[in-house]
Amino acid sequence: MIPVGFRTLLRKEVARFMSVPTQTVATPVITALLYLLIFGQALGSRISPFHGIPFVEFLIPGLVMMGVINHSFQNTASSLLVSKYEGNIVDLLVAPMSHGEILLGYALGGVVRGLLVGMVTYAAAIPFAVVPVRNPLFLIAMVIPASLTFSLLGLVAAIRAEKFDQISQISSFVVLPLTYLGGVFYSVDLLPPAFRTASLFNPMLYMVDGVRFGFLGVSDINPAISLVVVNVAAASLFTLAYFLLRSGYRLRT
Repeated sequence: MIPVGFRTLLRKEVARFMSVPTQTVATPVITALLYLLIFGQALGSRISPFHGIPFVEFLIPGLVMMGVINHSFQNTASSLLVSKYEGNIVDLLVAPMSHGEILLGYALGGVVRGLLVGMVTYAAAIPFAVVPVRNPLFLIAMVIPASLTFSLLGLVAAIRAEKFDQISQISSFVVLPLTYLGGVFYSVDLLPPAFRTASLFNPMLYMVDGVRFGFLGVSDINPAISLVVVNVAAASLFTLAYFLLRSGYRLRT
């Protein structure tokens, strides 16, 4: 049986972002369509295919993944920080819920938003190119832990943050660079050897490349390695977020 407290928190998290669909779903889709118009249509014909895949088809899985991770992060970070700011996080901490239930309630709310944004982005990209899903089970196995990773990163950021500016800083100086340097718009094989080696330390590269393999069946990195990296990242952040939540660190400020 699913605990009532966990169900209620998860339902609240989903209802929170669904109450403003223009901001939480429509905006990222418009952003992805602008990327497709600029890079896919205006420049796509001038860019050589990657692994025999036309550039616009190569681009779409990266944009889907970018939407998933950005909005998984934003959902949990904003929700928990608002609860801290308004002081109602204390009500949740004294409720008859385990720390694991609280953690999963927040994290899975971010996963639901991330997956929703990803699916809507994929559907909106169909007029530009019909991208096949060649490995659906592998795609699911990559997208869910990748979304969970950034959802948990949002929780860790919100627990540590004392002001909204600190969340913006993490989004701008950590999440955004990892995304743009993670192979969303290019194949890592095009990079000089030194930059390619440096890129291998970016976990986002494995997420994007694994999702691209799920869609197109091509990859720059062994898909099995990508699957291991994303699950290790999710497990590590889950452990960190759990201990921070259990310690009460900065939750009552």
